[in-house]
Amino acid sequence: MDEPEGIITAVCISACKGERKHAVAQVQCRAEYGIEGDAHAGPGPRQVSFLAAADIATMRTDTFEPQAGDFAENVIVDGPVLTGVRVGDGLEVVDGPCFEVTMIGKQCHDSGCAIRRATGTCIMPTRGVFGRVVTGGSLRPGQLLRRATGT
Repeated sequence: MDEPEGIITAVCISACKGERKHAVAQVQCRAEYGIEGDAHAGPGPRQVSFLAAADIATMRTDTFEPQAGDFAENVIVDGPVLTGVRVGDGLEVVDGPCFEVTMIGKQCHDSGCAIRRATGTCIMPTRGVFGRVVTGGSLRPGQLLRRATGT
């Protein structure tokens, strides 16, 4: 059976935690560290965050058009690769880094993230997929992300 796949549509970073990230052309992922130049880099279970483009689309309203990085996500993926993903699953980028899923969802900051304060809701607590970098490499839009074989 084929493993689920998706195409990376955006890669985002920020200098500070708890703020929107901005899209960049490419980043370097380091094993057991995360994305170089991102506020969440360093040891721990939430080195990299992923969101499905379809989940972001559900947040569109007449007054809010989500942009890449608005939910403080690092990687936006178009396709079913994140559907049904579980803690412990592997995600691998063709010709790029490999990740281990460490968390599904997260608790929001005390006052809520910038999106929750602006719109009244946020998808990261329920739809965000978090992971650690197992194998480093370059990460950029257009790359194929797939569930690692054997997960």
